[in-house]
Amino acid sequence: MMRNLSLSLFFILIISGCNGPVTNGPYMFISGLTQGTSYHITYQSPSSDSLQLQGKIDEILARFDQSLSTYIDTSNISKLNNNETDVVDDYFTEVFNESKRIYELSDGAFDITVGPLIDAWGFGPGRKLNIDQEVIDSILQFVGMDKVEVIDGKLVKSLPGIRIDLNAIAQGYSVDLLADFLEDQDIENYMVEVGGEIRVQGLSPRGDNWKIGVDKPYFGNQLPGQSLQKVIQLSDHSLASSGNYRKYYEQDGKKIVHTVDPKTGYTRMSNLLSVTIITEECITADGLATACMSLGLKRAREFITSIDDVEGFFIYADDDGVFYEWMSKGMNALID
Repeated sequence: MMRNLSLSLFFILIISGCNGPVTNGPYMFISGLTQGTSYHITYQSPSSDSLQLQGKIDEILARFDQSLSTYIDTSNISKLNNNETDVVDDYFTEVFNESKRIYELSDGAFDITVGPLIDAWGFGPGRKLNIDQEVIDSILQFVGMDKVEVIDGKLVKSLPGIRIDLNAIAQGYSVDLLADFLEDQDIENYMVEVGGEIRVQGLSPRGDNWKIGVDKPYFGNQLPGQSLQKVIQLSDHSLASSGNYRKYYEQDGKKIVHTVDPKTGYTRMSNLLSVTIITEECITADGLATACMSLGLKRAREFITSIDDVEGFFIYADDDGVFYEWMSKGMNALID
């Protein structure tokens, strides 16, 4: 499994949204830093008075980090991983339950207990190890979401060494938290983006759907927006993307990517280069995109087509490096 990669091109949202007519109140724009990345929010104020939301949004994101960030020693998830507590908060419970659902849907391709493997391969906050089969076997005994449960507000582990890493789905959840907050303020038209994961509702400032770019997934393309594969138009839905081409390193002449198969313990390099998923809630899009990268092209196509109300857009390559696309039945109507 892997951490999501920001494939969504935020500046297209801004460019496509700010040159047209504005009616029924001004559109506001705020941004900031969170979760080791950035967030951007565009929304239409329901009155002539500018809503001062920045402070409240930063408070929500601070509570989110204090619950789910493995980089904060005092967070709820860090205490759970260190066996300093077994009590879970509401944020953790909601993300855990959705993770469990996607774990079961994907036959274990999405697994939030892979943190020790991510660390061992050099893509997490923990120590990178010299990988061999003995090391993998020693870690795999602590991997498997069937080994953890939330019961009566407490996390129950089958082994104390099991650790939870929600980085592959929590960012999408933070998008949903912010979107729900905006709706509580009677805001009907908005775009929320955190680290490339996006949820939109209503119309952009120019009065049409929001437009989101998907980058060409070639190794070395480190700058979002440098080269686009497609532009997707979206309203009243969420979008999340995952890919391998920006987070990797080379070792002994081979690329080591950060997709880790939870069943084998090894990184998974495949011809599936990027996945973009559209669902109603961003937490679901985030988790499904990650699951697809672990499944590989053939199984991911079967997986997405088997789920109702989910659209997928895949970019993959042949042995000569030529790019190809696959999209679900409803995705073609969303391509700009």
